[in-house]
Amino acid sequence: MTVREELEWQEHKRLNPLAAFADQSRGRLRFEEPRAEDVRTCYQRDIDRIVHSKSFRRLMHKTQVFLQPEGDHYRTRMTHTLEVSRIAGTITRALGLNEDLAEAIAMGHDLGHTPFGHAGEDVLSQCLGKPFRHNEQSLRVVDILEKDGQGLNLTYEVRMGILGHTGDFIPETLEGQIVRTSDRIAYINHDIDDAMRAGILTEADIPPEIAEILGHSHSQRINTLVENMIENTMLTGTLGMQPDVAQAMDQLRTFMFARVYTNPVAKGEETKAKDMLCRLFEYYMKNPERLPPDFLPQLDFDGMERIVCDYIAGMTDRYAVHKYSELFIPATWQVR
Repeated sequence: MTVREELEWQEHKRLNPLAAFADQSRGRLRFEEPRAEDVRTCYQRDIDRIVHSKSFRRLMHKTQVFLQPEGDHYRTRMTHTLEVSRIAGTITRALGLNEDLAEAIAMGHDLGHTPFGHAGEDVLSQCLGKPFRHNEQSLRVVDILEKDGQGLNLTYEVRMGILGHTGDFIPETLEGQIVRTSDRIAYINHDIDDAMRAGILTEADIPPEIAEILGHSHSQRINTLVENMIENTMLTGTLGMQPDVAQAMDQLRTFMFARVYTNPVAKGEETKAKDMLCRLFEYYMKNPERLPPDFLPQLDFDGMERIVCDYIAGMTDRYAVHKYSELFIPATWQVR
């Protein structure tokens, strides 16, 4: 028995029968022959493929809510991803589900996010003439764009979890559904924390009827949501929170859209960011020879608009600013 086979056997001994077992995966886009020296399950291998990817590293310089914040403690897409992973890990572990699968989905769920957060999505939707959805782009990243067009060749369960972390499609696995909820738990609560750091909110601004149910601090709210989901699922046998807690979370999300996500302090620079990305899109459409060489082979399959969109969507905030400055801002005259 190999190390991998031993790990798979242990999964069957300790996990809930409703878990997604690694040795029962529906496989990868391209078949890979198992290696005798394998020491990881397929989901563990997917975690490593994602974490070692270029698109994962770029998350550290992509906006969560506040565009290019100066403070050291504001969230980025990277820290958001890690928080989602830990919340999902706590829930899956308590319920006896596959923590490796949940971690892989969580680590990959936002790889397709644009620079400057959802402002970038709006611009690319406008440029493409159809909705640009970051969950679909995340799947495109792992299927096609990573490794110079080869993709990461992840398992079906991880890929569908990434696609279904938001939007209409619901993942088949319980682990994928947990990541979907964990994403919402994470961003609502850490965005409150960042908004307080920015002086947009205070704890007293949280509606009292919500605070009464979820708690009066960042840690209390997360603990309530996570623990209630675990306890209610164990009690009812159906994945989810008690109705009053779920409703309070939805109300908190609505509150955040009204007070933070559309707040001119948080979003005051979005118009500039959108204009910048729009000009970059127009420039590369007119000058495709300036695209990186590794994007060009995909032209035969997807067309110019899609490839330019892929390039811009993959940029970090700072790289987008750098490219804009390089292309449109006159350089300082160097006197020798």
